[in-house]
Amino acid sequence: MARTVSTRRKLLVTALAWAIGLLIFFPILWTILTSFKTEGEAIALPPKFLFFDWTLENYGIVQERSDYLRFAMNSIMLALGSTFFALVIAIPSAWAMAFAPGRRTKDLLMWMLSTKMMPPVGALVPIYLIFRDFGLLDTRGGIITVLMLLNLPIIIWMLYTYFKEIPGEILEASRMDGASLGKELLYVLTPMAIPGIASTLLLNIILAWNEAFWTLSLTTKDAAPLTQFIASYSSPEGLFWAKLSAASTMAIAPILVLGWFAQKQLVRGLTFGAVK
Repeated sequence: MARTVSTRRKLLVTALAWAIGLLIFFPILWTILTSFKTEGEAIALPPKFLFFDWTLENYGIVQERSDYLRFAMNSIMLALGSTFFALVIAIPSAWAMAFAPGRRTKDLLMWMLSTKMMPPVGALVPIYLIFRDFGLLDTRGGIITVLMLLNLPIIIWMLYTYFKEIPGEILEASRMDGASLGKELLYVLTPMAIPGIASTLLLNIILAWNEAFWTLSLTTKDAAPLTQFIASYSSPEGLFWAKLSAASTMAIAPILVLGWFAQKQLVRGLTFGAVK
């Protein structure tokens, strides 16, 4: 009897998990399907799910109209650049907070997290004016700086959590063996926290890739990433849903592929330290 109840519970949980997963994935699936429709079929009522005339015309038009590779290269450089510099700052910061905390360490962590609660538009005008005065508008360096600072609180929090799970006695033993601070960080702490650092790196790449508000506000052409590529298919005449869906599919495809292949590493890192 108990085994039957347990089996039914597992089946129910599995079915519920699949239902939630499909519900979350449905907008992405609908975007992909719409990209293969004509403009007329894209706005048809009732909507057509699978039975329509499939076409690659939208992808051809998007390729002819926009330089996809330039936008994609900007997205790659912005995501990787902001992630690299964020980790350079976050790893020693999280180390100091985890292994050499002060009286105000927790207050500092909460203050950093509180900055994520402010609406981005509240800081747009001063940041825009600073960028204008220093010639940083529509530059990769400027956007990398913004994305790095934008995600830095989350990265520090995640690394702080991972580092707290590492026994301090290991670091003390390395110091007794004569390891300097740099060697302690590079050869002792970092290898032990690889799962957490890897998941943090992947998460930051995803967040930077998907960031739209700041990239749309501070770029126009030279440093424009794929978010600008998608936005270019909105016009005063209206939205061209099929072409917009094709552009969106081309923009999200690289990060979807990365997430698919890195899902085990993400789950492993996000649960790192959950069970002692």
